[in-house]
Amino acid sequence: MVNVTKKELIAFEKEISELFLDKKIGVPIHLSGSKDFTQELQLIRIFKNIEKKDWVFSTHRNHFHALLKGIPKEKLKKIITDGESMHIYDKKRKFFSSSIVGGILPIALGVAISIKKSGENSNVWVFVGDMCNFMGMFHEVTTYASRNDLPITFVVEDNGVSCDSPTQIVWGESKSKPHIIRYNYTRVWPHTGVGKWVSF
Repeated sequence: MVNVTKKELIAFEKEISELFLDKKIGVPIHLSGSKDFTQELQLIRIFKNIEKKDWVFSTHRNHFHALLKGIPKEKLKKIITDGESMHIYDKKRKFFSSSIVGGILPIALGVAISIKKSGENSNVWVFVGDMCNFMGMFHEVTTYASRNDLPITFVVEDNGVSCDSPTQIVWGESKSKPHIIRYNYTRVWPHTGVGKWVSF
């Protein structure tokens, strides 16, 4: 397990926001963070169960996950400033992310199937937002994983908004299934960017 503190997570996103405002990042960014530190503390708790040999699949909002999986801060910062914030792949640390909502789900499922068939002693962890939770792909993948007892855990990061629309009003109530962890948090950053317009 990588030892990254709440303060380090918050400081990293603050630094990225400043780089964005200084026009050092010329593409959209999606920052993590919660008003009462719920997200930071929940992720630190969850990542205590994620081992070095496990795969982590993430979304466009992936900086916290990448740091907690062991991608060095300076390497991650370079990836972000190079414009690849939403598409991080680190084979050595078994980390993969995509900006396509739900795009990681079938890939993660395939890895879990491979792990089970090969008899490996590792797991797959998949992080998605609450909007993805309502997609058909999420339903199919979680149902298949549960039915076939695959070594995969899904974590729904529920900030109450799908982009900027209230998730429960748009999609209705959501109930958890086996293999799914859900936590709620209130975000401090907007859906994309840092809350100010930047002209390049």
